[in-house]
Amino acid sequence: MKALIAGAGRLGTQIAQVLAAARNDVTLVDVDEDRIAELEEHLPVRLVAGDACEPAFLEHAGARTADLIIATTGNDEDNLVISLLAKRQFAVPRVAARVNDPQNAWLFDQNWGVDAAVPAAAPLISLIEEATGATDTVALLRLSKAGVDVIETAITPRSRAAGRTLAEIPLPAGTVIATVVREGQPTLPTPGMRLRPGDELLVVSHAATEQEIHAAFQ
Repeated sequence: MKALIAGAGRLGTQIAQVLAAARNDVTLVDVDEDRIAELEEHLPVRLVAGDACEPAFLEHAGARTADLIIATTGNDEDNLVISLLAKRQFAVPRVAARVNDPQNAWLFDQNWGVDAAVPAAAPLISLIEEATGATDTVALLRLSKAGVDVIETAITPRSRAAGRTLAEIPLPAGTVIATVVREGQPTLPTPGMRLRPGDELLVVSHAATEQEIHAAFQ
């Protein structure tokens, strides 16, 4: 799947990381050149600086061949413009947009090119599920063509991983932790991150089963 994400804030960055880990072709764009330069060292996706509200730039970024566009900027007007351009000018099959102000939610419909509108307060898992059209919330992004699963597991006080760092947890071969959602906020995982009860993890694996992933943490 070819995905274009507009808005390189924390949410857009985490979505890009999860989709890229599942072997999707991901482009992340942002109007802030410094933010794009900052991410180049850490994010394994195509990064482009520019204004996604401009049709010429959106086409340059790959909108014409995208399967999915997600507008995750912090401005509802920008997200609506991006969605409308994606659907009306570039005929993108699926368009998702973040709703920052609940009072604007009524605008985020097919009249503005939005297939899936997700409130800003929604968990990362919900946004990705809505954006991709996935219906399985356990193996969230089961992509049969790529043979990749993105599996969710939650840390509880009884979990064997609670209090341990990510580096201390042996994972099955071909498995990586894409993101840790802590207190509703997606967080970039690092080897030294110590897991706490309440953390939710999105784990990407090319071979491990759901049971093997849960066994590693639970």
